[in-house]
Amino acid sequence: MAKITCDLSMSLDGYVAGPNQTLEEPLGHGGESLHEWAVRLKTFRERHGMEGGEPGPDNDILEETLDASGAVVMGRRMFSDGWWGDEPPFRAPVFVLTHHAREPVQKEGGTSYTFVTDGLESALDEARAAAGRKDVQIGGGASVVQQALNSGLLDELNIHLVPVLLGTGGVRLLEGLQPAELELTRVIESPHVTHLRYRAKG
Repeated sequence: MAKITCDLSMSLDGYVAGPNQTLEEPLGHGGESLHEWAVRLKTFRERHGMEGGEPGPDNDILEETLDASGAVVMGRRMFSDGWWGDEPPFRAPVFVLTHHAREPVQKEGGTSYTFVTDGLESALDEARAAAGRKDVQIGGGASVVQQALNSGLLDELNIHLVPVLLGTGGVRLLEGLQPAELELTRVIESPHVTHLRYRAKG
C-alpha cells in the first residue's frame, strides 16, 4: 500500500504561509520566503521549465521526494486555478479537496486534476489507487495536513525548517492537533534549511 507523506517548508516560528492568503496569492504575504531554498535548486528549476540551478544535498532531497510521489492530494486554496500554469511540476495525478464539483482537468507533462467533494479519506483512497507502488504526497495546505494527522492517516511528515521568522499572522502547521507521538528518523542540515523527517507512531 502507498505511503502517505507530506513535505512542507516551515518558518522557525511555525508558519507554513504568511498572512492575507488569497486564491491569487496562496502563500500569503511573505510566504514565498519559505521556498527560496528550493527555488535555487536544479531539480526545482527543471520541473518549472527553467535552466540552471544548484546541485547538492538540498537538491538530492527534493529530487528524492518528487521521484517517490505517484499522486498528490491538496486543498482548494493550494490548487488555485491557474497558479501552476499549463505544465504543472507534479507530473502525476492530483486530487483536489473542494466543496464544488467540477470535471477533471488534464494538463501537459502528465499532471491531471481530479476534484473530490466527499472528504480527505476519499481523496486518499483515489490517490492510492492512482499512485500504485509510489507514495501519496499531501501537498497542503496546513488544514489538510492537520486533518491527516488528527485522523491518523499520515505515515511520514517532512518539515523543511527555514531560518526566517514570519512574525504575527499567517498559517501555523502544528496547532489544533490531537496528541500524537512522532519519531525523528532523519536530520539533514544546510545553510539554507534543515530537513526533518518524522514517522508517525501508532
